[in-house]
Amino acid sequence: MEATSQKIGLFFGSFNPIHVGHLIIANLMAENTDLNKVWFVVSPQNPFKPSRSLLHEFDRFDMVKAAIADNYKLEVTDVEFRMPKPSYTIDTLTVLSEKHPNKQFVVILGEDNLENFEKWKNYQQILNLYGLYVYPRPGVTDSPLLRHSHVRVVPAPLLDISATYIRQCIHDGKSVRYLVPEPVEAMIRSKNFYR
Repeated sequence: MEATSQKIGLFFGSFNPIHVGHLIIANLMAENTDLNKVWFVVSPQNPFKPSRSLLHEFDRFDMVKAAIADNYKLEVTDVEFRMPKPSYTIDTLTVLSEKHPNKQFVVILGEDNLENFEKWKNYQQILNLYGLYVYPRPGVTDSPLLRHSHVRVVPAPLLDISATYIRQCIHDGKSVRYLVPEPVEAMIRSKNFYR
């Protein structure tokens, strides 16, 4: 039996691959806010932005699952895999809200994404119906959205770890130890990802 009105933070991304930066932010949100859980929403391949370096969505989903297996406050969802592409955040929120009427969803966002947030489809609806939990990012200009009543800034370490950097290291045969969780590193090695 599910508890009534659980508050869930949604962390959207391609997670290509998931790394410790993602995990630190997700865990911080789950532990230091009023969120009951954080769900990783793995975004499928965007048909308008095909990328050779983007692993298949199921591989990325499996890596996230392996990365968070030991943390009951973190979950992963493949909801966008079955949605029309490209999937817009508002559409995903609508689908999840219909599927889980007893859950209240919030979008977790890096401060760097606020710059273009007003270009998002139905961004006002996202703000007013769901709200944003924003974590700081290095070198970002102040956004007026930070003062919106449905935007909450959550103090977090400034992490500048990028999946691009990690993929480059793997491609160059360099170690990614401590940049990705051990189970993810093992998967990358055994399946020869990003070589």
